[in-house]
Parts: sequence; structure tokens; C-alpha cells
Amino acid sequence: MTETESTQIRLIETYRRKAKHYNLTSRFYPVPGYPLEAQRRRAVQALGLRPGDTVVDIACGTGQNFPLIERAIGPAGRIVGVDLTDAMLIEALHRVETNGWRNISLVQADAVEFVFPSEVDAIVSTYALSHVCNAGAVIARGAGALSPGGRLVVLDLKVPDRTPRWLAQPFGAIDQWIARRPWDTVRNAMQETLAGFSWTELFFGTAFLAAGSRRSDNPPA
Repeated sequence: MTETESTQIRLIETYRRKAKHYNLTSRFYPVPGYPLEAQRRRAVQALGLRPGDTVVDIACGTGQNFPLIERAIGPAGRIVGVDLTDAMLIEALHRVETNGWRNISLVQADAVEFVFPSEVDAIVSTYALSHVCNAGAVIARGAGALSPGGRLVVLDLKVPDRTPRWLAQPFGAIDQWIARRPWDTVRNAMQETLAGFSWTELFFGTAFLAAGSRRSDNPPA
């Protein structure tokens, strides 16, 4: 079994256990009082959405970004929610049905293998890509699928620079995550594939918001 396959199995098992109560327990992640919702709002604002836009939400989980995106794109827009875990998508579907949204489709897929629709207006991923071994490949493929001027935004956790190892533990689930420094992978991939790249550290460097637009010389996905 490859490292990627092992990671996928671990993630599926973890989020199957968490799915039913994820919307409640996530409020206390990574620590109680962490400004997750404020950061989500900032990420969606960074997409620069307009009514009628098509948005892909990578690793959408239970659909916590959906209400924010819906307010921006309206009923004429479209959301494609992608997640690896069936149990999380069941909760996302419940959210969709409860709100009566008719413009959201859900896809169970590994983010690395997901085939992006052509010329989507925006791609967002929140608190997820740091757990994807091939996050750079996801970003590259997503960048190629964007329409002219389309935006790609990633919001995720990181370990603050120059933080003692023991203090960093609440922000990284395991030592391997900290050693791998996935936020560097995301930053490098976005710098290479997107125009107007920006990187903003949030909440004392424990999270980052990265954004960019499709480059004029970026080949189609």
C-alpha cells in the first residue's frame, strides 16, 4: 500500500467517525474560540464571486461554505461540492435539502483524481488541502480549469514560524503533518500556476489565506 492510499484510508475512517457531529465539534477545532467562521467568510470574499458564477468547493465536508457561497452567486449560480468521504457528503446533502438549494451537486472523489469542469469561475478549499498528499497537483489542475479571471482560494491551518515544537502541537494533528509543512506546498504551487498571488497569515500565523487568478498563459486543464 502506498503512502497516498494509506492516508486516504485514514482520512475516510476519521471523517466517517466525525461526520454525524462534525458541524458541532468543528466549532472547537483546532482550539475552542478559534475564528473559523470569520476566516471562512474572508476566504469566500476573496473569490470575488458574482451572481451566476460556478464554484467548485474542494473537500467540501458537510458543506459549511455553501451558505456563504450561495449568498454571493444566487440561484442562477452553481456549486460543485467534492469530498472523499461518503459520510461527510451525506451530511452535506442534508444541508442542501434542508435549505432547498437546487443548484448544488455533490461528488464523492479524491481531490487529486477529480476532473474539474471546464472554465469554472472559482475554486475554494478550506481547512482541507493540508491533509492531501498531492495538494500541488490539485492546485495545478484547478488553476488550469479556471475561466479567464477566475479565482482560486485556499484557507488552511499552519504552524506559526519560529514556534516551539511543543506549542505547535494543537495546530498540527500529528508530527508528520508538522514535519511535512503542507502550507509550503500550497504556497509554491499557487505561486507557480496563478497570477496576482497573495498570501496572508491569519490569527498569529496559525492559518493562511492564499489566493490567485488564472494566468493568461495557463494551458487548459
